[in-house]
Amino acid sequence: MNLIFLGAPGAGKGTQAEKVCEKLSIPAVSTGNMIREALKNGTEMGLKAKSYMDAGQLVPDDVVIGIIKDRLAQPDCKNGFVLDGFPRTIPQAEALDAMGIVIDKVIDIEVRDDTIIQRMSGRRVCGSCGASYHVLYKKPAKEETCDKCGAPLTRRKDDDPEIVADRLRVYHEQTEPLKDYYAKTGKLRIVEGQEEVADTTALTFQALETGKAGN
Repeated sequence: MNLIFLGAPGAGKGTQAEKVCEKLSIPAVSTGNMIREALKNGTEMGLKAKSYMDAGQLVPDDVVIGIIKDRLAQPDCKNGFVLDGFPRTIPQAEALDAMGIVIDKVIDIEVRDDTIIQRMSGRRVCGSCGASYHVLYKKPAKEETCDKCGAPLTRRKDDDPEIVADRLRVYHEQTEPLKDYYAKTGKLRIVEGQEEVADTTALTFQALETGKAGN
């Protein structure tokens, strides 16, 4: 089964993609991981990507798509794959179609913006041992202090509410239109993200098996 996972930053699509990969024994194909692997292996597309990255520029769509095409041609993708982080725009989705890659279903994990901002801005991490907490869902025994090593907890810069809100704005402008794009093909399945990860996972598998997901 060839799948695409969509969802706003912080909606938990990565977690759901991982669980589907584990159950179906298919690889997760992440754009970032693919580019790093192509750079490491020195492939033609990897070297092209490196030239843009060395110049401090974004890797253009045609190079990213070339890397994806190479990755999907690998033997471990023959029984299916999950695309996570690609496509991000309509032109990328069109390029995927032009490659002849057939997608069976597109799973969109839906979570309200205010919930995402609350989730991400409430995260705290220990700068010493890396343990993670949340001001609402996983509180440390002593406020702003790591239970494991006693070091102070901090909020990562990219979890700042203003930064999260800006990332969500970009998602709504550039990536959310993919919902309509895939809805027209009949492949879109919307899963309402729940407070408990396990509940969202149950709905995700329901969407894969029956084509529908309830609230």
